[in-house]
Amino acid sequence: MHLAEHVQLMAQYNESMNVKIYETAATLLGEELSRNQGAFLGSVIGTLNHIAVGDIIWLKRFSVLLQSHHELDVVRAMSQPQSLDSVLCSTLPELYEYRKVLDETIVKLAGLLSEAELCLIFNYTNSKGVTSNKKLFSVLMHFFNHQTHHRGQATTLLSQFGRDVGVTDLVAIIPNV
Repeated sequence: MHLAEHVQLMAQYNESMNVKIYETAATLLGEELSRNQGAFLGSVIGTLNHIAVGDIIWLKRFSVLLQSHHELDVVRAMSQPQSLDSVLCSTLPELYEYRKVLDETIVKLAGLLSEAELCLIFNYTNSKGVTSNKKLFSVLMHFFNHQTHHRGQATTLLSQFGRDVGVTDLVAIIPNV
């Protein structure tokens, strides 16, 4: 599998898992969505907001390197989150609309990245001011892993309310050869 194909697979996986998470979260009552359950980001909605915040931060960073990719214009126009626990949207329907825009952008970008671009050295500064120089492909894998990590937390929070997201394994969508 080429690097570009793997990025496309990860983008499709993330989009499909986000749909499952949001559809399951939509079965909760408003109070349940925002109830602090002692998780890293407190609540289901807090966790889902954090995933979107992380995506915006990373996509904005990617947009500097990938200036010719106009599918990132929608993210370029978004406000920069002030912190990793910023609340982008306080209701699930609003946040889900935001999520759909982000996932659409990620899938489009993944479909257009070339093997050469994925091997570019990506220079960025993190939120603590630390500068890094890493291969774009490797940072994209972190980007997808970040979503997976926090979706795992969200599925645990949802299960505490008796909600089952279903199969979330990547292997379930990897095509047979």
